[in-house]
Amino acid sequence: MLLEIRHITQYKYAVPIRESVMEVWMQPQKSIRQRLVSFDLDLDPASQLFSYVDSFGNAVHHFDVPQPHDRLTITARAAVESHAPPRLPEGLDPGEWDRMRSEALRGECFDFLHPHGFARETEALGRFISDHGIEDIRRQDPLRAVLALNKAIYDSFAYEAGVTRADSPIDHVLETRRGVCQDFAHVMITICRSWGVPARYVSGYLFTDRKHGDRSDPDATHAWVEVFLPSLRWIGLDPTNNTIAGERHITCAIGRDYSDVPPSRGVFKGATTSDLDVGVTVRKARAAVNDPEFMRAAKRGPGPTRRVQPNVAAYEEQRRHEMQQQQ
Repeated sequence: MLLEIRHITQYKYAVPIRESVMEVWMQPQKSIRQRLVSFDLDLDPASQLFSYVDSFGNAVHHFDVPQPHDRLTITARAAVESHAPPRLPEGLDPGEWDRMRSEALRGECFDFLHPHGFARETEALGRFISDHGIEDIRRQDPLRAVLALNKAIYDSFAYEAGVTRADSPIDHVLETRRGVCQDFAHVMITICRSWGVPARYVSGYLFTDRKHGDRSDPDATHAWVEVFLPSLRWIGLDPTNNTIAGERHITCAIGRDYSDVPPSRGVFKGATTSDLDVGVTVRKARAAVNDPEFMRAAKRGPGPTRRVQPNVAAYEEQRRHEMQQQQ
């Protein structure tokens, strides 16, 4: 499936600010399952753009707007050719649980086995597990268990934008039983890790199809979960829509939780408030996209387009501060 993606992020400031420093995780990954055909990043005001690869293998772009401005618009455009993952077996043998306890696996997946950020066990999560018989699910083989957990989360929560924020702990969604994709992903990740199943947060896009029963917002970014099973390696599960991540899911970045891979985050200099508007469009490509693969950063204003070079050092960590962006 060949998909075109447009992701517009606009920050508006009540009064002009003196400077802003930003970084974004918007470039779709290149993998066996998806081929990045093209990627463009436009900035307004124009700015020099750099890129690097973070510790999880994600492409990160960062830039500095050093002059006064009252708004900042980031427009990402991508074309991706995606493929359906291999068909999963009906189940795995019970010995898979023993294979998951190996020291080699625990070393390889260390970051995705321990609590981090929003993915932490709480009393509210304990009550949810008890009330919904989640521990009974664990008695199945690992594949059947994670698929049943995916469905249990889908059945237990209603999708509703605006009731949680980007920095909401999982207790919020557990108490209200309403939330969005990142909330459901955090709940599932936390439970999987408590079982000893490596689980990671995936940020990206979904080509929404109401015929498939999708309930996620077609005009927003999307998030789901990948779990590691020794016999199958990483498999994607989408608890928001009770489905296996397939060719309609486009991966941009992976991390331990949302805080590792927000679509954008940054800081600005100035005493004012800011508003954030986000618009996402994912559609089937109407025509063939040029080959070979390329990554180009376009700048508005005079002067030639500059090709991005990867692995340029990022600005200092202490200057980074997340601007909330709900998925």
